[in-house]
Amino acid sequence: AEMIDGGGHLLLHGVAEFNHVHRCFNSCLSTAERKGMLASNPMTRIEQLPSAGESDHGLALDESDLKALVNGFKPSPTMYVPVAVDASTGVRRNELLAFRWIDFDADKKTLRVERALEVTKKFGVRFKPPKTWRGLRTIALDDGTVGLLLAERQKHQRLLAGIPDGADVDLSLVRLPEDALIFPATPLPGKDFDFTKPRDPSGFSKTFRRGADALGFDGFELHHLRGTHSTLLLDKGVPVHRVAERIGDDPAVLLRNYAKRKRKQTADTSVATVINAISAGILGS
Repeated sequence: AEMIDGGGHLLLHGVAEFNHVHRCFNSCLSTAERKGMLASNPMTRIEQLPSAGESDHGLALDESDLKALVNGFKPSPTMYVPVAVDASTGVRRNELLAFRWIDFDADKKTLRVERALEVTKKFGVRFKPPKTWRGLRTIALDDGTVGLLLAERQKHQRLLAGIPDGADVDLSLVRLPEDALIFPATPLPGKDFDFTKPRDPSGFSKTFRRGADALGFDGFELHHLRGTHSTLLLDKGVPVHRVAERIGDDPAVLLRNYAKRKRKQTADTSVATVINAISAGILGS
């Protein structure tokens, strides 16, 4: 990925190679720093090069458009709840699809991120721990998301016990398997429902993309929900470190991506309003 020119200068064949080397060195030196082998990681002072043509990290929807997008998936029972949960939590796709019911605490209104899906050539789709310590986290939920998850869990309990919708029974007596997924794969025709079989991540993203395009959000990808979630929180004044904790990201990376993200082209008067208030206090009689 590199060479020395005639003048003794180090040249890189490509930005991607440089950034790959950057990530590898950063990972190794970060481990050494955590173990006390280094006083500090020098890679934190070396920036990655921007990719060719990189100008943003996707479109961040405003609240009204986000509501329209999420509600547009309501006709699809296998897509609406996971899309809504993703929009309200900002989790990564492979974290979303790895959630188990044991990760959901309705009383505390939380979801615990303990694992993620990994697609491998040798083993297919399997579970793995989050990439970094930041990935292990507990996410606070709003009342609406808690309600959606409670209703989804009841559907699974009825399905497991063979109880038809509308039948008045105590579903608390129905115990789902401990490794039952919140968003398992939809069974093929003639096959039994497997509560522990994960969805195909790529297929899930493609289904979302088709649905978003059909709703008029052309080019809006699933991972843009994560960016939208963090952007809305930051725009409303939630501290950077709190947003970073919630989405399991590094605060510096979060801010860098936030600065590159597109917004709807509408007038933003929030800064002007604050400046006018300050000026009035300074210059006012």
